[in-house]
Amino acid sequence: MEEELKCPVCGSLFREPIILPCSHNVCLPCARTIAVQTPESEQHLPPLLHSRGPAPPAAAPGAGLGAGPGAAAGSAACLDSESAAGGGGGDHADKLSLHSETDSGYGSYTPSLKSPNGVRVLPLVPAPPGAAAAPRGAGPASSSLTCPQCHRSASLDQRGLRGFQRNRLLEAIVQRYQQGRAAAAAAAKCQLCDRSPPEPAAVLCEQCEVLYCAACQLRCHPARGPFAKHRLAPPPAHPGAPGGGGDGGGGKGAGGGRKLPTCAEHDLENYSMYCVSCRSPVCYQCLEEGKHNKHDVKALGAMWKQHKAQLSQALNGVSDKAKEAKEFLVQLKNLLQQIQENGLDYEACLVAQCDALVDALTRQKAKLLTKVTKEREHKLKVVWDQINHCTLKLRQSTGLMEYCLEVIKENDPSGFLQISDALIKRVQVSQEQWVKGALEPKVSAEFDLTLDSEPLLQSIHQLDFIQMKLPPVPLLQLEKCCTRNNSVTLAWRMPPLSHNPVEGYILELDDGDGGQFREVYVGKETLCTIDGLHFNSTYNARVKAFNSSGVGPYSKTVILQTSDVAWFTFDPSSAHRDIVLSNDNQTATCNSYDDRVVLGTAAFSKGVHYWELHVDRYDNHPDPAFGIARINVVKDMMLGKDDKAWAMYVDNNRSWFMHCNSHTNRTEGGVSKGATVGVLLDLNKHNLTFYINGQQQGPPAFENIEGVFMPALSLNRNVQVTLHTGLEVPQSVKQPKLPNN
Repeated sequence: MEEELKCPVCGSLFREPIILPCSHNVCLPCARTIAVQTPESEQHLPPLLHSRGPAPPAAAPGAGLGAGPGAAAGSAACLDSESAAGGGGGDHADKLSLHSETDSGYGSYTPSLKSPNGVRVLPLVPAPPGAAAAPRGAGPASSSLTCPQCHRSASLDQRGLRGFQRNRLLEAIVQRYQQGRAAAAAAAKCQLCDRSPPEPAAVLCEQCEVLYCAACQLRCHPARGPFAKHRLAPPPAHPGAPGGGGDGGGGKGAGGGRKLPTCAEHDLENYSMYCVSCRSPVCYQCLEEGKHNKHDVKALGAMWKQHKAQLSQALNGVSDKAKEAKEFLVQLKNLLQQIQENGLDYEACLVAQCDALVDALTRQKAKLLTKVTKEREHKLKVVWDQINHCTLKLRQSTGLMEYCLEVIKENDPSGFLQISDALIKRVQVSQEQWVKGALEPKVSAEFDLTLDSEPLLQSIHQLDFIQMKLPPVPLLQLEKCCTRNNSVTLAWRMPPLSHNPVEGYILELDDGDGGQFREVYVGKETLCTIDGLHFNSTYNARVKAFNSSGVGPYSKTVILQTSDVAWFTFDPSSAHRDIVLSNDNQTATCNSYDDRVVLGTAAFSKGVHYWELHVDRYDNHPDPAFGIARINVVKDMMLGKDDKAWAMYVDNNRSWFMHCNSHTNRTEGGVSKGATVGVLLDLNKHNLTFYINGQQQGPPAFENIEGVFMPALSLNRNVQVTLHTGLEVPQSVKQPKLPNN
């Protein structure tokens, strides 16, 4: 609450607060510092662009009010003391003429000040020369004051700042708050004292959040070094102190002990009325003087109660929002903890997955190294075997060659011939051993193993987070789910803060009799209407979402009840082009002398349904036909002449039932203008019955009919018929209701 009790200019608690026309408050001394007096000849200029003049002499009145940013506080104190001294000083201070400062470094721009509350205000500037005595010919001066919060300008009349109302209520609250804070400060103890008991706290450091007594503050928290920017504030009021967060009994004393306020213009009169137009309390004498003649004036007590009630109601709304904000803050704090925990979990999961990839790569590396080792050992073995075999053959061949050379050296012909044949064969066999390919290596030095790591490298480079979860449970929007006739509309949405992508939804509906669910819609839309259901049936519906990871869980099941009776009209989209519809498609006529067919917008496959057709016009005794038909019935001839329709056609004397152009059950009694034809379709008993003016026309017309049927009518230009639907089955013809199968 303390921020509400601080002046937006000086940042301190309000002193003699006044109410500006914009409903904001400002201290009276601060209002004097930001008031601006403008000569009439300069009123067309903005307040900050008035002409500059030389600086006033030091001895001039008001010269002590500095022109720099630091002048505001000094001028406030000066003017406040002057007004408190009595005499005419207060009036003069209220109407003080303030102009922009002289051209002394700022040029033509006067900077604004910023109060401790962060609100920019207009600085106090000295008056130009001659301000005390306006030059001859100059117009009168007009004073204005700019609100430091909303920057709206308010003109001052001859009363000056005294023309603004004093905010006595705010002044009383500030007084109670100061008393409570003083009491709390007296009770607060220093938190660093080594004395017993500790000394009372003198200041509170808002950054350190520590209470200091004067001695400990000088010793432990000097106003220099790193502590120079710390803000020292008075000790806070504890909740139990008066004005310190609770009622504390201060309100009663302030309200009950203070005398009733008197009128600002009539000191002897108390406020008794409230002017709604001026938004200010007035006294009886103000009304007598005629200042509020045409204004809306009401009793002060009644308006007090009314405004208190309005404020209480508005506070209830703010309280609800504050409660929601607190719950939202708790939710955000829980969200912070969840984000922290989920972040750690995801980090652990990522590390585990990457470690698993590294382990798998290490194992595969060992397998590949084993294959390389085996291939190398195999090649080495083959080469060594070939070396050994070739060495042996070479040694044998060399020995044979040396032996043969020694044999050739001998000069004994008989001895040579004894061994020459065998020796020649041995040499030939030895030569044949060195066939083509025997002196070529069986293996190459190159390895035939090739490792293609490019796909794996690309996969590693493309390794990134993808959707790892199934979509959440969709939320059915019950306020948008509805039924109309035998159609149901369902709407759903994903829960808030759901970031898992959704590729589509699957909507499931049962058979209206507690049977198995079946898919009725698959797609990306979140709104779906299902037509052609059974009347007077209860359907259960549910929906689930899916993405590339799979199908998410089902939503809650919603129960939808279709209408007991059907509301429908003639269908212009399927009617013959000669049919003319009016009266919101409930009245049908025809442009042709030939019979033309029109169908209804409803389709029936279950239950008992009844509708009526009123004959509005009947000329020259035509034969209109009433009944039911399939959706693909022939529409350019009388209803019932093909196998897609079951009808009763009637003239002014008699009627016939007709199906597949077969006429049966001629019955006396016809129709005329004003007659009503009723059609009863009982799909529980699978029969069709007709009524004229409430009386059954012949026996049940057709039996053992099954399938999907639509109301149908054929007529020519001599007949006009109006359809009436949504009718209960009349008591005289109502059948016992059967359970849905």
